[in-house]
Amino acid sequence: MKLFGTIASACALSVALAMGAGAASIKVAYDADPVSLDPHEQLSGGTLQLSHMVFDPLVRWTQDLQFEGRLATSWEQIDPTTTRFSLREGVKFHSGNEMTAKDVKWTFDRLKESPDFKGIFNLFTGIEIVDDYTIDLKTSEPYPLVLHTATYIFPMDSAFYSGTDDGGNDKAAIVKHGDSFASRNVSGTGPYVITEREQGVKVEFERFPGYWDSESKGNVDHITLTPIKEDPTRVAALLSGDVDFIAPVPPTDLARIDADDSTNLITMSGTRIITFQMNQERVEAFKDPKVRLAIDYAVNNAGIVDRIMKGFGTVAAQASPEGYLGYDASLAPRFDEAKAMALMEEAGYGDGFEITMMAPNNRYVNDDKIAQAVATMLAKIKIKVDLKTLPKAQYWPEFDARSADMMMIGWHSDTEDSANFHQFLTHCFNAETGDGQYNSGNYCNPEADALMTKANAETDVAKRTALLQELEGILYEEAAFIPLHWQDLAWGARKGVHAESIVNALDFPYFGDLVVDE
Repeated sequence: MKLFGTIASACALSVALAMGAGAASIKVAYDADPVSLDPHEQLSGGTLQLSHMVFDPLVRWTQDLQFEGRLATSWEQIDPTTTRFSLREGVKFHSGNEMTAKDVKWTFDRLKESPDFKGIFNLFTGIEIVDDYTIDLKTSEPYPLVLHTATYIFPMDSAFYSGTDDGGNDKAAIVKHGDSFASRNVSGTGPYVITEREQGVKVEFERFPGYWDSESKGNVDHITLTPIKEDPTRVAALLSGDVDFIAPVPPTDLARIDADDSTNLITMSGTRIITFQMNQERVEAFKDPKVRLAIDYAVNNAGIVDRIMKGFGTVAAQASPEGYLGYDASLAPRFDEAKAMALMEEAGYGDGFEITMMAPNNRYVNDDKIAQAVATMLAKIKIKVDLKTLPKAQYWPEFDARSADMMMIGWHSDTEDSANFHQFLTHCFNAETGDGQYNSGNYCNPEADALMTKANAETDVAKRTALLQELEGILYEEAAFIPLHWQDLAWGARKGVHAESIVNALDFPYFGDLVVDE
């Protein structure tokens, strides 16, 4: 793979010489592989999973949802709008370049240009370099989520990504679903170097011999990541010993893996909301709240969780899960077919209409089956659905193009905060700020947006809670989207692969810290 291959080959040789024949290796099977090596191309779980393998953030989440420093060793609030971070010294990129404050600033500036990520950094005005190992991260106003947002800053090798490639293209260019230098080449500070990549086939990782975290107990020096889309095949690969770790485990196979003497089942409550969005620019009927409410009443969320998810999920009526500030226990899931049909009649659509629907078939647990069930439910209120499901590599370009009338989107708030859901999924779309970047429904309510803006500037927890709950209430009353359930998490690992210590509610396993019995 061009430049990253050159770096990787040298690193692989160094690992072999340093570790000898006893180096631990594992085979990992996900339902899909990363769509790009550019950490800023797409805001998705797959991108962030990869980032934690080949890059390192300033700060990362612990299993109990606290913060721990990574490339930042400490931080302090020096005034209401400035947080000072001290950077770890002596950290090397895979290229051999040393990481300094200029790389962090370069990365921050690139994040502000990313269509997917810039919305997260909307209230951040810039980074000021104090010295080579000290930066000031500045916001336009007091902001309660500075550390939450710092988990997205994975310093990139500014020298490696500067200049032009052989074709005269800017190495730093962010190209959505395209062929760019950054999508094919990588130099991070993380525990692993990519030595080989065949899109849709496999990714090979070797431990970086110059990795800064010498205190990590991780002993895995080689990882082969293989995408296995089909749930039964992925589970069979684990049970047969062909792979050592899989994600996700489908609900139908939880008991099977748990009962097997050679494997461990690891489960965790999840906070990823699975939803459908209704495109108001493509379908006139979707502009009517009564029609959107009718669809919400027609969808049997509890039935989906019970029959399709086998109980491995929590029925949802809002975006914020319990424990988030915006969660409002009074917002109950809706399901009433008679009420749904009555709303259709009231809105003047008693004879129904036809729509198109798209969903991925390897991104969320049982995503294609869920979409099929929803299509069947909508038929009962005379909405005829033309459903198409796609692998996620093909789905995301279609999602970005808003190619169907209803589209599935799952979202985990990586800031662990309610406002993040609205900012990306239901905020009025704003190309300049990045707000509404994943709002394929084109829902727009300035009152709701104003509540989010006010909440993001409120540091009093009680006041912020009230604002976010009011926001959730508006979205509920207007059926801004169709909430289905919060998806629980499950991983499978062969015995001796101590994955229970590296997984978390964000579903970003920290493979650099994985310990495997040899």
